[in-house]
Amino acid sequence: MTALSVKNLHASVGEVEILKGVSIDLPFGEIHAIMGPNGSGKSTLCHVLTGKSDYDIAGSATLDGEELLGLPIDVRARMGLMQAFQYPVEVAGVALDELIREAGDETGIAADELAERVATSAVDFDMTRFLNRSVNMDLAGGEKKRSEIFQLAVLKPKVAVLDEIDSGLDIDAVRDVSHAVEAMRGPDVGVLMITHYSRILRYLHPDRIHVMLDGRIVDSGGPELAEELEKGGYKSVRTRLGIEKAAADTTTGAEFLLD
Repeated sequence: MTALSVKNLHASVGEVEILKGVSIDLPFGEIHAIMGPNGSGKSTLCHVLTGKSDYDIAGSATLDGEELLGLPIDVRARMGLMQAFQYPVEVAGVALDELIREAGDETGIAADELAERVATSAVDFDMTRFLNRSVNMDLAGGEKKRSEIFQLAVLKPKVAVLDEIDSGLDIDAVRDVSHAVEAMRGPDVGVLMITHYSRILRYLHPDRIHVMLDGRIVDSGGPELAEELEKGGYKSVRTRLGIEKAAADTTTGAEFLLD
């Protein structure tokens, strides 16, 4: 069954077209990675799916068969769409367990079931000591990203969108976050991970990889595509497909390989 289906999705700001007909099918139980250089449209795709209102949109995006586009952000969340942020915000005065209890209540999770999920996942993701602390306050980058995955694991969305979950992390934190993402893999969730570095693929093994260039998905594949990107960056994909480099694409093979 398909968790998320995106069909011929276009998004523009004014006269500038950013997404130019993106189509993706994400089945339940799978992790898909969308990879592309800066300026390729990855973050815009994330924003459009989660309901940011800055864009003129055409096309379709369905979650478990129900149309998302045009719905308020909170409705999308109640339907089972959640996002882990590239830059998790700090929320002073609101404890992590309070945030989760409120979210669980909003999504209809029984209090006893939620408490059991929190207790189990807090151990699994090493978050027990953070439950009574303000959300993301005084946490290191890797701890903030792990907290995001912990919240997803507790609330169990149908689709989890991970926006640059590896951004700004050292290699040890990337490994820890990758293991956390793998731990939430299951038959009732589809995970869409957005990134532009290959290093996370050393520890996290998506079922399918999609390459986005210039607002389009230009190629999809498995481990062999990850290996090509690791060796030659996006330049190798452009060369193989005969795609000219856009002015916004500034990522070289060397930059792609940076830790």
